[in-house]
Amino acid sequence: MYEAFYGLKEKPFSIQPDPEFLFFSLRHSMAYAMLEYGVQNRAGFSVICGEIGCGKTTLVRHLLNNLGDELTVGIVYNTHEHIEDLLGWIMLSFNQPYEGKSNLALYDAFQQFLIKCYSENKRVVLIVDEAQNLSPAALESLRMLSNINADKDQLLQIILVGQPQLRDLLRRPDLQQFFQRVSVDFFIPPLESFEADKYIHHRLHIAGRDTPLFTAAATRLIGEASRGIPRSINILCDTALVYGYSTNADKIDVGLVREVIKDRAEFGVLGI
Repeated sequence: MYEAFYGLKEKPFSIQPDPEFLFFSLRHSMAYAMLEYGVQNRAGFSVICGEIGCGKTTLVRHLLNNLGDELTVGIVYNTHEHIEDLLGWIMLSFNQPYEGKSNLALYDAFQQFLIKCYSENKRVVLIVDEAQNLSPAALESLRMLSNINADKDQLLQIILVGQPQLRDLLRRPDLQQFFQRVSVDFFIPPLESFEADKYIHHRLHIAGRDTPLFTAAATRLIGEASRGIPRSINILCDTALVYGYSTNADKIDVGLVREVIKDRAEFGVLGI
């Protein structure tokens, strides 16, 4: 819609996770380094927490895209409280048959899958997204799965990705054994105000535009209104570009951004 008008080769502010657009703030860089260390050193559990839309999933995808073909990766997006459901989703994430199997049969089949991958010199990484929805019983069962090993070698590495509630969940006294197994953990905070400006210009650059499009005052207001959450920044910027295109504005200034914020507050279903 507005891409050609603003000299863009694609939409710069999609809310879908895309590793190509990943912006490395100071905290994102630290989180990435910790994750990379965990995977390369066969950490049993790694935990990444942050608010909705802070870039957790994009960060993990970027990591996996850069770690080579020796990894066998499964991603579970639909977390469940009951381990019977979770085991089926785990098997499905690795393209393994799971239908019609009992809980015990699923466990045995997954163990054999891990052993087979190990014999082929492949490391197995399971990513559990929205992990704050897991019950303590399901987390304990994940801990038991991580106990499958060959001598000193960890056959399964698990990365838990979740909202701040995951951090609270893992601190429960009855999950002390689980928490002690976590080798890598990091909380990704919102972007700092000065980082919002860099974030916006970074995404515009990736999308094909190097000349300034948003004024400094506009990016400053977007950073404040979004509370530094990348997904909220994307929503505001995308809407501002639509408004700018509709009025033939060659720059996105602070007045236009104020109009976007006002309209979303008054007429938007979800606000900012």
